[in-house]
Amino acid sequence: EQVAGFFKGMSFPLASIAVYSSVVFGVFSNTQRLLSQLRHGDPACEPAFVDMTLASTVAGFVSVGIGTPVDLVKIRLQMQTQPYIEANIKLKPTVPGFPVYRGPIHCFRTVLQKEGIAGIYRGAGAMLLRDIPGYCFYFIPYTFFCGWITPDGCISPNPFSICLAGGIAGAISWAIATPMDVVKSRLQADGVYLNKYKGTLDCVLQSYQNEGLKVFFRGITINTVRGFPVSSAMFLGYELSLKAMKRDQTEIKP
Repeated sequence: EQVAGFFKGMSFPLASIAVYSSVVFGVFSNTQRLLSQLRHGDPACEPAFVDMTLASTVAGFVSVGIGTPVDLVKIRLQMQTQPYIEANIKLKPTVPGFPVYRGPIHCFRTVLQKEGIAGIYRGAGAMLLRDIPGYCFYFIPYTFFCGWITPDGCISPNPFSICLAGGIAGAISWAIATPMDVVKSRLQADGVYLNKYKGTLDCVLQSYQNEGLKVFFRGITINTVRGFPVSSAMFLGYELSLKAMKRDQTEIKP
């Protein structure tokens, strides 16, 4: 497939990542502020560990609503090397590797027409089990490491502290999330030619019976390596954006 094969399914996540990230970070920070307001009467009060955990859980829950259809389209497009003859189905054309989907919009429309809303949200249960603990081990380690790395006396963390803490948090989060990410990906890739899995639990059991425990850690190295720079950039953009907006608000106030 040459170099283009490595970028399969990129367009849909690229088009939606801004909305997805803003919703996740916005839900997390605003839930924290709400909990601080309810507990201490001050939304700017430093959140407790329980508050961060609850805010991370809410962010993970909300993320599934946006992320599941995007991930489904991405996975389906990335898996188009599977030949028709592998599924033992009589289809025309029967050329091995002939694409089922012409692009992200065609993929989304085809799944919606054939499988309905349930098809678009295939793997949502596994994604929920991935994202809730995943975001808990994303935001909480970031807050901890950012406070630990930032020198005493500094009002806010510097870019280096943000990047390092964000990278560590991203690597930890993906290491924790990888087992359910494997299950989620298998469920979403399923159903193009035939339905192999009946649900999340069935996918877990079949995968374990056929390939053993190690199957749930496939891709953990690339996930953690990828998680470091991606999360560094994500948290840096988030923190710098907040600072810029706060500065603008201060300048506008009389």
